[in-house]
Amino acid sequence: MISPSKRTNQVSQTEDRRPKTEDGSSKKRLSSADRPPAAGRADLPRPLCGIIPPMVTPLRDRDTLDEAGLERLLEHILAGGVHGLFILGTTGEAPSLSYRLRQELIERTCRQVNGRLPVLVGITDTAFVESVRIAGMAAEAGAAAVVLAPPYYFAASQKELLEYLGHLVPQLPLPLFLYNAPTHTKVVYEVETVRRAAELPAIVGLKDSSANMIYFQRLLTQFRDRSDFTLLVGPEELLGECTLLGGCGGVSGGANLYPQLYVQLYEAARSRDLDRLAVLQQQIMRISNGIYCLGSSGSSYLRGLKCALSILGICDDFLAEPFQRFEPPERALVAQALRGVGLLDGPEAQPCRSKP
Repeated sequence: MISPSKRTNQVSQTEDRRPKTEDGSSKKRLSSADRPPAAGRADLPRPLCGIIPPMVTPLRDRDTLDEAGLERLLEHILAGGVHGLFILGTTGEAPSLSYRLRQELIERTCRQVNGRLPVLVGITDTAFVESVRIAGMAAEAGAAAVVLAPPYYFAASQKELLEYLGHLVPQLPLPLFLYNAPTHTKVVYEVETVRRAAELPAIVGLKDSSANMIYFQRLLTQFRDRSDFTLLVGPEELLGECTLLGGCGGVSGGANLYPQLYVQLYEAARSRDLDRLAVLQQQIMRISNGIYCLGSSGSSYLRGLKCALSILGICDDFLAEPFQRFEPPERALVAQALRGVGLLDGPEAQPCRSKP
């Protein structure tokens, strides 16, 4: 039996493990009483069509949001005419962020968006209870839906995935989009698994980041009679092709940077304006080749995207560890690519950068 004094000591030790700021002070997790009231919640269209940018998470250091940068980024994205917003995904560096910071991002984003469009929140986690908890935060803040990739690290079988979803979905307060990201999770949501999972009414769609066009076309065939089920593509280089084939749109990272371009390409594909689509596709490939492909590391996409946003004066380019921002030579190449797509004239526009 634990004595009261030992219990008190254990509580003190637990409190000492709270997340710390860069200066060593504790960061308290907001209680329900301290949280701001929920923002307006946008209705979730069925299906959800268009451009849903996977927003980057502007950071000042390892556990501090770039608050001013977040505000600028949100207004920049929304001004581009996008149709939704996805936070805490791969582009948002979610697995590398503390739970405290994730909560703050959810609350700040939903409060600023305030129902202007649907906000989707990533809840992927290795811990079942944390996925449920983040979903609760999202619902309370005013998000419209949540997004889930398979739990990473231990690779689950398809049978185990279905059992997992059968246990998890009834505990979620919001509709759920599946997220197929096999390069990051080591697991594919196979087409038959998606079909069976979609029998659960709360599962309303899927984002596919596999870059496997055969897989995506099989999904389109499987759900051809489900006009309410959303199928979105992740790799923006495939946005036009997937939309022409009947996909609902894209979760395009470049829409953080140049949202109007991706909206225009989506609209050209929907209207089957192939000449305009070809011109816009060239712009998207310039961004892909000139900004995402600098270096050979898996972080090149994120480093390039955040660097570009910093050069444009939108938000800081600090990345969650273990990744580091680009050095001046790479930064110069990103600036050159921005000039090539018409986003930058002359030198950097009041670059946003925290101290190293």
